[in-house]
Amino acid sequence: MTTRRNFLAKASLAGTALAAAPFIPAFASKQPQDFQTTFSMEEHKKTTLPEIPLKAGIGGVAAGNGWHENTDEQINEALEAAWSAGIRHYDTSPFYGFGLSERRFGHFLFDKKRSDYVLSTKVGRLFAADPNFKANPKNLFKGNLNFKYRFDYTADGVRRSVEDSLLRLGLSSIDIVYVHDLSPDTGELGEKWTQQFDIAAKGAFPALTRMREEGIIKAWGLGVNTPQPILKAMEVSDPDVMLVAIQYSLLDHQDALEKLFPAMQQKGVKAVIGGPLNGGFLAGYDRFNYGPTVPAPMQERRQKIQAIADRHQVDLRTAALQFCTAHPVVAAVIPGASTAAQAVANAVSMSKVLPEAFWSDLKSAGLIAAGAPIPKAV
Repeated sequence: MTTRRNFLAKASLAGTALAAAPFIPAFASKQPQDFQTTFSMEEHKKTTLPEIPLKAGIGGVAAGNGWHENTDEQINEALEAAWSAGIRHYDTSPFYGFGLSERRFGHFLFDKKRSDYVLSTKVGRLFAADPNFKANPKNLFKGNLNFKYRFDYTADGVRRSVEDSLLRLGLSSIDIVYVHDLSPDTGELGEKWTQQFDIAAKGAFPALTRMREEGIIKAWGLGVNTPQPILKAMEVSDPDVMLVAIQYSLLDHQDALEKLFPAMQQKGVKAVIGGPLNGGFLAGYDRFNYGPTVPAPMQERRQKIQAIADRHQVDLRTAALQFCTAHPVVAAVIPGASTAAQAVANAVSMSKVLPEAFWSDLKSAGLIAAGAPIPKAV
């Protein structure tokens, strides 16, 4: 008899990159060779993380009404535009819109061939219906979300979260699972994040390793905004990939470059970069990361980078995305998009070739680290 677990274990993604290739438009084949970098076995352990076409995906915050409400039609158009532009990595979370992002992603992906895309979601919170829900204007996610949550980093909590996500998505399997927001910057956890980390080290981490070994998922890691949990997790467990959010961008990358990425390379752990545009700031929006205000030093830094970009006729969004993917530990970037135009702009940015002089000028001006890898012009 075929059980749910057996069915999930048999779901194969071995042909993800090959299956996606025929759908990638002409511009994708012109991308610089640097963006097709693979990891050598001398430097990286072998993992089951599928190759991600274009080294780019689409993040699911906007699909969860991040920053502002978006209609179902608008999000579906953005997802369709991303797909048509060759994007095959879709990242979501139960936390994004309290389930809304997963439902919208699942609706879009439902009719797609399962081996044609890479899907990631997250665990760490369990949701329940809330008939008394009241929207809080201070929250990142807007609208009448109708749910409440509690943190749960236990083994049972992770298994339930994965099952709940599959039901919301309406899909047969998930490729990558991130342990979400297990970090000191998560307001509700604060200094108590280490207590939750200890729970995860005995519960969530080994549970996800078992799921990977059984073929239920392809890979797992942490999705966090700070380096401490990532470094700590690599000491006590065997993750495959980390969603490194708002820690490596054109504007802010020194710490990750000097400390986090070398440690990840040593362990053979890949990175997916969340927030590569700093919450849209590097795409021209007046917001920074997950907050509505922009720090003055970042305003000044963007202006200086923009001046050099203008001199070389370089699009700032393109520079920001390509900068992130140039580092060899990075498997993909996942900028968000709430409109079709944004989704297409993000995808097209991955195929453009930027002049070496642009990067040289940024380094000469001290606007990017001297040792930061840069894309190679071909």
